Amino acid sequence: MPTSPRSICVFCGSRPGADPAYAEAATALGAALAAEGWRLVYGAGDIGLMGAVAQSAQAAGGETFGVIPIHLMQREMGKRDVSRFIVTENMHERKKVMYMNSDAIAVLPGGAGSLDEFFEVLTWRQLGLHRKPIYLLNINGYWDKLIALLDHVIADGFADASLRGFVGTAAGVPAMIEALRRDIA
Repeated sequence: MPTSPRSICVFCGSRPGADPAYAEAATALGAALAAEGWRLVYGAGDIGLMGAVAQSAQAAGGETFGVIPIHLMQREMGKRDVSRFIVTENMHERKKVMYMNSDAIAVLPGGAGSLDEFFEVLTWRQLGLHRKPIYLLNINGYWDKLIALLDHVIADGFADASLRGFVGTAAGVPAMIEALRRDIA
């Protein structure tokens, strides 16, 4: 049994995206993490999906741990009213701090930054550097093409079939929470 609350690292967009369902899912996830008693570890932004998930977790009484590189403080409107706030020197350090302070990774819709974060933790998993579960929150099929790309990489011989097993998918927040309960218990 863990001695401290579980922590879920959430990688997601600093923009809301075109589909309102993305922000709805971010809001639902933040509230669900708080309801489970799990700490949100995220990029410390107060905009886009990042802001939605953190604001929702806080509103539901959840603990929030924000990590932001100094050069993004203005751009992502660093949310300083989180439970714990860390400023890093660069993006790589941000990812490392977020990863090291979490028990599982959830990736919501996002852009190049979210893809960078996803591929780094996936690569670390592939190399055997961790065994933390990684989930894509596949709202309205947002990650379908990424999943197809992973299958293509495997089919063309650039990765072992085990790569696909390192990434779980959930079509909605309830399925994500259920999977996380199972994997981090």
